[in-house]
Amino acid sequence: MKTAGEILAGFETLPLANIATILAGRRPLILAPHPDDESLGCGGLIAAACAAGLAPVIAMLTDGAASHPGSRSFPPARLAALRESEARDAVALLGLPEENLVFLREPDTKLAPHGPIIERLMDIVAEQHCQLIIAPWSGDPHCDHEAAAEIAEALAIRTGLPRLSYPVWGWLRDHGALLADSRTTGWRLDISQYLARKSQAIAAHASQYGDVIMDCPNGFKLPQNLLAIFARPFEVFLSE
Repeated sequence: MKTAGEILAGFETLPLANIATILAGRRPLILAPHPDDESLGCGGLIAAACAAGLAPVIAMLTDGAASHPGSRSFPPARLAALRESEARDAVALLGLPEENLVFLREPDTKLAPHGPIIERLMDIVAEQHCQLIIAPWSGDPHCDHEAAAEIAEALAIRTGLPRLSYPVWGWLRDHGALLADSRTTGWRLDISQYLARKSQAIAAHASQYGDVIMDCPNGFKLPQNLLAIFARPFEVFLSE
């Protein structure tokens, strides 16, 4: 085991690579636990892949409807619809066709790492001819991200496809915490060419900035220290 600080330092010194090296001609299926994870963790990769003619398929696993519990102006069904609309706007800014976005609408904070969702994703892989799975890092400290990592592992076993992992909330872990997943192999994708578009895509998830839903004092708000991390000109993708 290594500390989170050691692991994150390793992420920041991974070799820089371009999209051709990371995808190696393979069309990816990206698993996003919630609408906005695709832009935060993979926005640059999505834009670069689209430009390279390998537009990914993105599976939004949950409906994101738990971000503002108790809101009367945005009850769960309305909030889920808003978050889907934001996701469509975000990926359009990255150059992704709307038909490449699939909403599985599992309940937010209750994503199960087994069951019918594996079969649904296997169908997507077959129908869309995906050749690579990209999913959250298992070290992300959020239940839905952990479940998504397990789903990706099961999907890779069932399909025989390779997989990559991307960190989101893991960047903010206590540096002294010991982590079981201590991998520091993979690449930093150079996204300098697409950074402006990535920033626009993240901003398209306006409900997550705290300025849209005003009747939920304990509603989620993207923290500035996380946003600063995703303003850097690279994204991290760990090899399995």
